[in-house]
Amino acid sequence: MAEHPGIIFKDGPTGRRAALSVGPDVWEVAKAARELDQRGERAIVAAAELLNLPAERVRLALRYYGTYPHEIDAEMALAEEESRAAEEAWQAEQKLLA
Repeated sequence: MAEHPGIIFKDGPTGRRAALSVGPDVWEVAKAARELDQRGERAIVAAAELLNLPAERVRLALRYYGTYPHEIDAEMALAEEESRAAEEAWQAEQKLLA
């Protein structure tokens, strides 16, 4: 936390994860920025607008991601897998109800 002021760590069902002290998890900011068509400063501004955060908070999260990409990439992959599993379960349920 001393290396990245403004980043805290939260415990949850997936374990310890980096997050903005006021705002979402770092992986959520990184994922939002990655999914934008813009790059560079325009991506930061667009992500800030999308997430309703000041641009500096987005920069902070992306700096942390730049330092620990494997950690954040693993969190994004886990979230994507959980989302995929939830979608598959919902689709199976819908087939049963049809």
